[in-house]
Amino acid sequence: MSTAAYMIDDSARREDADVWFALPPGFVPFPLDELAASPCDAAQAEGPLTGLGPVLRLARLLLEAGAVHCCLGLHADDEGDGGQLLSLFTLARRDTDWAPRSVLAGRAAAGAEGAEHIETLDLPCGPASLVQTRLKEPPELGLGAPRGLLQVTAYVPSLDGRRIAILSLATTAVDHAQHYRDLLRDVAATVSFENPLPDMSDGVSGKD
Repeated sequence: MSTAAYMIDDSARREDADVWFALPPGFVPFPLDELAASPCDAAQAEGPLTGLGPVLRLARLLLEAGAVHCCLGLHADDEGDGGQLLSLFTLARRDTDWAPRSVLAGRAAAGAEGAEHIETLDLPCGPASLVQTRLKEPPELGLGAPRGLLQVTAYVPSLDGRRIAILSLATTAVDHAQHYRDLLRDVAATVSFENPLPDMSDGVSGKD
């Protein structure tokens, strides 16, 4: 039996890291500092960012909303024409007053505006919630998404009940809502608030 191989991002070994998760193949990390410094005009973007002006502008908006990690998802549309489905994964953290984790997860879901789908999750790290919403495309993005953006968000309270990890997937592929809910549910199941990585004494280089 083969096992999936995961690449460990350098941020996972930082001393201030307090939440860990795993993404499946098809996601390319974008360092937030580089995103913030990247031009929003696609014509000015260089190297691997060429042609991704709309994604950079969307990422900039998410950075302003407090995102601390960002990845671009590119997956083949197996049910359509075989083209690429574009998505943006972000992780944000929010401090909160203490409450039981199930209460925090429920409050976060109840506070989501325009929710099309809400469910509770029982993850290995504890209770959480998942919410699907439909967003209007900000005009400045120029994504050409007349049906808006699909956003699926998982709210995962920390073990101490004082923080919430917010994992979101945004995509123009609104017809694939079930697939993106399944994907984010699987990602949320990997969330840990305790370092799951091997002890650095085993000779592995790097910090998080």
